[in-house]
Amino acid sequence: MKDKYLNDTIIGNNRMLISFSEHGELLRLFYPTRDYRQFLESFKTGVKINDSRLISLHDDINNHYQQYYTPATNILNTEIMNTYFNLRVLQTDCVTLENDVLIKKYKFINQNVHPLDVHFLIYSNLFSSFNNVVGSKVEKNNLLQYSHSYIMSIFSKEPIEGYRLNNSSYDMQSGIVYDKDYIGMARDTAISYYIGNLQPQEEKEIVIFLKIHHCTKENTFDKVESELQKIKNMNVQEEILKIQRHWENYVLKHDKIGLFNQGKEEGWLEILGSKEHLNQTKRIYERSILLFPLLMNHETGGISAAIEVDENKDKCGRYSYCWPRDGVFTARALDLLMMHEETTRFYTEFAKRTQSENGMWEQRFYTDGRLAPCWGYQIDETASIVYGVYEHYKVIKSKKFLLETLEMCQKGIEFLKKYIHYIESGNKTQENEIFERAESYDLWEMHQGIHLYSLAAIYSAFKAMAKIYAQLDNAKEYEAEIENLKEYAKKVKEFCEINLVEPETRVLKRSNQDNISDISVLGAITPFKMFKMGDKEVKNTIERINLTLRTYTGGYLRFSGDSYLGGENPWPIATLWMAIYYMIQGNLKETKKLIDFVNETATKQGFLAEQVDNQTMTSKWVIGLAWSHAMYVIVISLYSFFKFGHF
Repeated sequence: MKDKYLNDTIIGNNRMLISFSEHGELLRLFYPTRDYRQFLESFKTGVKINDSRLISLHDDINNHYQQYYTPATNILNTEIMNTYFNLRVLQTDCVTLENDVLIKKYKFINQNVHPLDVHFLIYSNLFSSFNNVVGSKVEKNNLLQYSHSYIMSIFSKEPIEGYRLNNSSYDMQSGIVYDKDYIGMARDTAISYYIGNLQPQEEKEIVIFLKIHHCTKENTFDKVESELQKIKNMNVQEEILKIQRHWENYVLKHDKIGLFNQGKEEGWLEILGSKEHLNQTKRIYERSILLFPLLMNHETGGISAAIEVDENKDKCGRYSYCWPRDGVFTARALDLLMMHEETTRFYTEFAKRTQSENGMWEQRFYTDGRLAPCWGYQIDETASIVYGVYEHYKVIKSKKFLLETLEMCQKGIEFLKKYIHYIESGNKTQENEIFERAESYDLWEMHQGIHLYSLAAIYSAFKAMAKIYAQLDNAKEYEAEIENLKEYAKKVKEFCEINLVEPETRVLKRSNQDNISDISVLGAITPFKMFKMGDKEVKNTIERINLTLRTYTGGYLRFSGDSYLGGENPWPIATLWMAIYYMIQGNLKETKKLIDFVNETATKQGFLAEQVDNQTMTSKWVIGLAWSHAMYVIVISLYSFFKFGHF
């Protein structure tokens, strides 16, 4: 697969997840879950105008681009202006709500003073493997790329003008594709449609559909082609309006803080300072609401960290997985957006099916609950789930939810108790061989040791479990265990005070291995509340963080000496974490500065990345990172509370 590290824009529905470049090129298509499977090696479109060779719609020196979402929707529009021929192309991409169809609508407008003879071409190259070889077939005006497992169909109401089922990448460059056979062994194919001889100012449209079918014994080509015919007969404009209304209503339903309420606009304008900042805050908040359902597995509740960017693992260990810890942060944001059913599903379905028999959660999973490739365990993954269960209960107040997750939490707590025994004694524990292999990785997955963030998560898990027991109807039966859990929490804090506070400077240490400045120590303050805002150790730690991790641009690094992807880049996660600290402290002026930094470095479409390039002040690496968007929702929701007195 050719490296394509960026996903500039994202659309989809409950089962289909699709990304595009900023020029409208379709990059990735996942179906039927967020992380499996990805079908496209490449998908390119172009036009042949008059006697020209192929002109790429998404990569031509004469093309100018403008891309935007239809407001409050997951409908993507890309305007392409070819200045050589003065042909304007309006491309609209969206996914139907019910039958998992990608609609690609193209409007061609001749803005030349001369007629333009226009042919439209599509090149589609699917992933193929020894165990799932892809072939191709053109029949009944449909291009079918098929394997043992699936059929991907590209089709239109308009007749196919020509096609090529092998060596198509080379032949397509001429702008003319032809093949004598209707069926071929190649995985890469090309088809063309004749748009027509457009007179000056004349417009013509073509709608391309893309659908994937799982191959079953009953799923014959005849049945597939019958289904495609029904799709061809749909009223596309009505379908797009239906999609638009769905997403518009979705945004309004989940705008808990009233950011899109005209009656509150004056108040928001006052606290954000300018119309520009208000619009960008709306853009990111709106995109967060629209992104989360695209990253969720709606059957299991698993939440993908992001759409994949690095299939070949050239730069990282891949991203399109669900980390329990990341999921807990995102679940907190979902609750703030009134997506309570989705949060409940994350804990009652995904968390329960992914818990190991010994009570722990491994590093990461596919969103369907299968174990993903891992390289070590992180003790905070387990602690985060127990903590998160009680946080969700505080929102929904459901005893039924607590009972559904009680046994799961109990198993997790027993695992955490054994970990505490391990770090206290330094001895191997026969009950959990996991501790014989390695100390825990930190939340950045780069350092092994005993970490303050991880212990703070465990501290909060013990506290949360005691509160869970206290909420049960038979709470008296657990009185002894409640006291026991409080003792465990006390023991964890005492360990941290002795071992993870620098004795001379009274600054919090990130681990027992070093005292490198690390933003994650904030976890001991918020959200886990092991240390209080007024503690001397907290004040000293914040002072050091500001001296060592704040960049000259105003954002915050993860930790000193971070070398990941070059290092020295602020992270929205780190910056927003500091914003939460300042907000709780009551320093809303400093909070607003950090919100402004994130606003100014988001993408044009309102996506937040994993990092910000400190030189260009633009988004870098993973775009549309769930954790970044979750932290933004948390910050803006808390900001609303502190300014307006309610969520």
